[in-house]
Amino acid sequence: MTRTIIESATQTAIMGFDQPFTVIGERINPTGRKILNEELERGDFSRVQADALAQVAAGATVLDINSGAVFSNKMAEDPRYADNNFVEPELMRQLVEKVQEVTDCPLCIDSSVPGALEAGLAAAKGRPLLNSVTGEEERLEVVLPLVAKYNVPVVAISNDDTGISEDPEVRFAVAKKIVERAADFGIPAHDIVVDPLVMPIGAMGTAGLQVFELNNRLRNELGVNTTCGASNISFGLPNRHGINNAFLPMAMATGMTSAIMNPVALPIGPKKIAEKKAEVEAAGVVLPEGMDDETFVKLFGMGSTKARAGKEMEAIRAANFLTNNDDGGAEWIKFNKSPDDAASGGRGGRRRRRG
Repeated sequence: MTRTIIESATQTAIMGFDQPFTVIGERINPTGRKILNEELERGDFSRVQADALAQVAAGATVLDINSGAVFSNKMAEDPRYADNNFVEPELMRQLVEKVQEVTDCPLCIDSSVPGALEAGLAAAKGRPLLNSVTGEEERLEVVLPLVAKYNVPVVAISNDDTGISEDPEVRFAVAKKIVERAADFGIPAHDIVVDPLVMPIGAMGTAGLQVFELNNRLRNELGVNTTCGASNISFGLPNRHGINNAFLPMAMATGMTSAIMNPVALPIGPKKIAEKKAEVEAAGVVLPEGMDDETFVKLFGMGSTKARAGKEMEAIRAANFLTNNDDGGAEWIKFNKSPDDAASGGRGGRRRRRG
């Protein structure tokens, strides 16, 4: 049975067809996050560490660390900062070290810059996952030697020098090519985690079916584990969580063994709470005096003022249970146990004490 081992100094994440789904937390990524970019430029890693802890608390078993920041202010003072080959290696080292200060969760080193990949590998404790190699010749020649040198598993993305194909046969052929080229470097198939490339369902109606077919072939013909950017499937559509929640269990049932995703449902902020309160009051509803914001948002089904596990995590845990990768449903029960039950020992505990 295929097993991909990802390790920190003290923890091991096992990816496999007979294992619980591996959730790779994606939040430590400055791409598209203006505030995080600005903080990293100032050398402030507090949000990175908070994101690391929140994702682990929500159920991430591996943390992806992406160093693709843009330091606009420094760029204006020093043109070297316009070059990611200059910025990312040092930033990646700092990110890895700062995350390892607060958690022993295994890591995924994520960059398009070879120097950043090596900096992350050198700084990471244990056996991280490397993200990523493609079927492009130049990328194969640069990344596969790093994978062999550090003896780590690697994400293999199914595109090559011709770009990303909409034809699943072409994407499978690229994956097969990467597995075969990796073998030339002594890298076993169980250390290749293929990303079959999830297309947006809104742009391609067969996107889901293509991934399910590819998952089966990658599992049965190549014997490799798989991953994806889970939210790609719902890009540009309303109620993205609804689509993601359906897609993930279906992908798992057809052979997907991990996903790079956000496991955290972000907290409801003061602005949305104020807007909802104004709406409620305008409807003539009188709220109890002294009602706190957390009670309010729960009462009106808005979520929570605290970061918590997202709906996608609920779907994943249910699918783990249904595929017999949650022994006796222990994780499902733990996930759904309310804080009040946990504090009191649960209703069953109270009945026993009365006896």
